[in-house]
Amino acid sequence: MNAHDLNQYWKTVVNTIQDGVMIVNPDGTIISINKGFENISGYTHDEIVGQSCAMLQCSACEIARQGESCHWCVMFRKGELRKQKCLLTRKDGRNVHILKNASVLKDSQGNIIGAVETITDITDLMDKEMQIETIRRELEAEDRFHGMIGSTLSMKQVFELIENASQSDAPVILYGESGTGKELMARAIHEAGCRSNGPYIKVNCAALNESLLESELFGHVKGAYTGAHRSREGRFEAASGGDIFLDEIGDLPLSIQVKLLRVLEENVIERVGDHSPINVDVRIISATNRDLPQLIARGDFREDLYYRINVIPIHVPPLRERMEDIPLLARLFFSRIQLKSGKTIHGISDKALEALMKYEWPGNIRELKSAFEFAFVSCQEKIIEPHHLPPNIFYGSLTQKKDIQKKETGDLLTLNDIKKQRLTEALRIADGNQSETARLLGISRTSVWNQMKRFGIREQNTSS
Repeated sequence: MNAHDLNQYWKTVVNTIQDGVMIVNPDGTIISINKGFENISGYTHDEIVGQSCAMLQCSACEIARQGESCHWCVMFRKGELRKQKCLLTRKDGRNVHILKNASVLKDSQGNIIGAVETITDITDLMDKEMQIETIRRELEAEDRFHGMIGSTLSMKQVFELIENASQSDAPVILYGESGTGKELMARAIHEAGCRSNGPYIKVNCAALNESLLESELFGHVKGAYTGAHRSREGRFEAASGGDIFLDEIGDLPLSIQVKLLRVLEENVIERVGDHSPINVDVRIISATNRDLPQLIARGDFREDLYYRINVIPIHVPPLRERMEDIPLLARLFFSRIQLKSGKTIHGISDKALEALMKYEWPGNIRELKSAFEFAFVSCQEKIIEPHHLPPNIFYGSLTQKKDIQKKETGDLLTLNDIKKQRLTEALRIADGNQSETARLLGISRTSVWNQMKRFGIREQNTSS
C-alpha cells in the first residue's frame, strides 16, 4: 500500500465516523473538516474551509481569547485539550453542546504546524442531565415529602401525621381510595422512622388465596403440605427489626385475622405445620380502601383486630379533594415520563391542564400518571394538548363545558346531546376520518357510521 492509497483510506475512515474532525493551521484558519463536522456544525466543507474557527463561537475558545495573543494560544501552550464540555454555534444560530478533544500537530523537527480537534454532539446527554436535575430540585422542594407531593392543607396534615407516626412503634393504618398513594406513604413511614435501617416488607392481602397467604405471612415447615419440600420463613420473620406493610388488609380472611391478632398481642408467630412459637419484632403498617366498621357489622372483619390496627389512623384524601395539587403532580409526571421516553415534548398547554383540573379522577393519582403515559404516546407535537389526553378525560371536559352552556340557556343536556357532541368533536379532530374517530372514541368504525346516520351528521359537515 503506497502513501497515496493510505491517505485516501484515512479520508474514508475520517468521513465515516460520526464525531466531527477539524484541522486548523497555527493562526486558527480551518483547513479541513470531515462529514461529521458538517452534520454537527451545519456548515458545508466549502463554506467553512479557509475561515477562522472563531466563527463557531465555541464557549471554550472565548475563555482562551481573553489573552492578548491569538485565540488558540492556550491550547497551543498546553499542547492538548481533553474532554472539555462547551457550546458551539451552528450555522442556523442554534447552540449545540459538544465534548471537545484537541491536540497540536508537529512536523518531524518538532515544529507546530497546526492542530486537530474532535467534537462529539452531547446535546441529548445534556438535556437528560438537565431533566434529572429538574426532577431532583422538584423532589427537594418544600411541597415534597419523601417523594410525595402536596401543598394543600389536607396533604400537609397527612405529612405531619406520617412524620409523627414514624417515630412510634404503634400500628398505623392508612385509609384511602385506590390510587391515592397509600403504598408510598407506608414506605415514607418506614424511611422516616427509627426502624429505617431494618427491613421493609410488603404483602398484598388480596393477591393470594387463604392457604398461600398464611404460608406467605408466617412461613411453613418441611412437609406441612403437598409441595412443601423445605422449611421457609414467612414475611413476618423477614420483617423482624423493621416494618411490614399489609396492603388491602380489609380482604384478609377471618382465619388469618386470628393469627394476626396474636402477632399484635404477643409478638410471636407459628409457621404452618409447626407449633413452636417464634418471636418477632415487627411494626405493622396496614392500608385499605374498604369501610372496616361496615365489614365488622357484616361479620367479615374482627372487631378486636380492628381496634389493634386502628391505633394511628391516617385518612388519605382522594385527588378530587386536592385539585390544587394537580399542576404539581402534572409537572412531576411530565418530567419523569419525558426523561424515560426521550420524546421532545416541551410542555403541557393551559387548555390541557384545564381539562385535567375539570376531571373527577376516580382512579386518583395512579390514573393521572396513566393519563400522561397515554399523552406521551398519542402526542406527535411539541406541546400536549387536550386531545392528546385519554378520551374519557378529553371528552369529559368538553361535556362539562357544554353542560355549563346548556345550563346558562336553561336547556337540559340529554344523553343524545352528549353523544352527538363527542362524535362531532372527534370527527373534527380526525378531519372526518371515521377510523381515527373510532380510535379516539374507543368504539368501532361501524358504530361511528351508525351514530353519524342517527344524528344526521354528514361527512362534509364534520369540519364545521
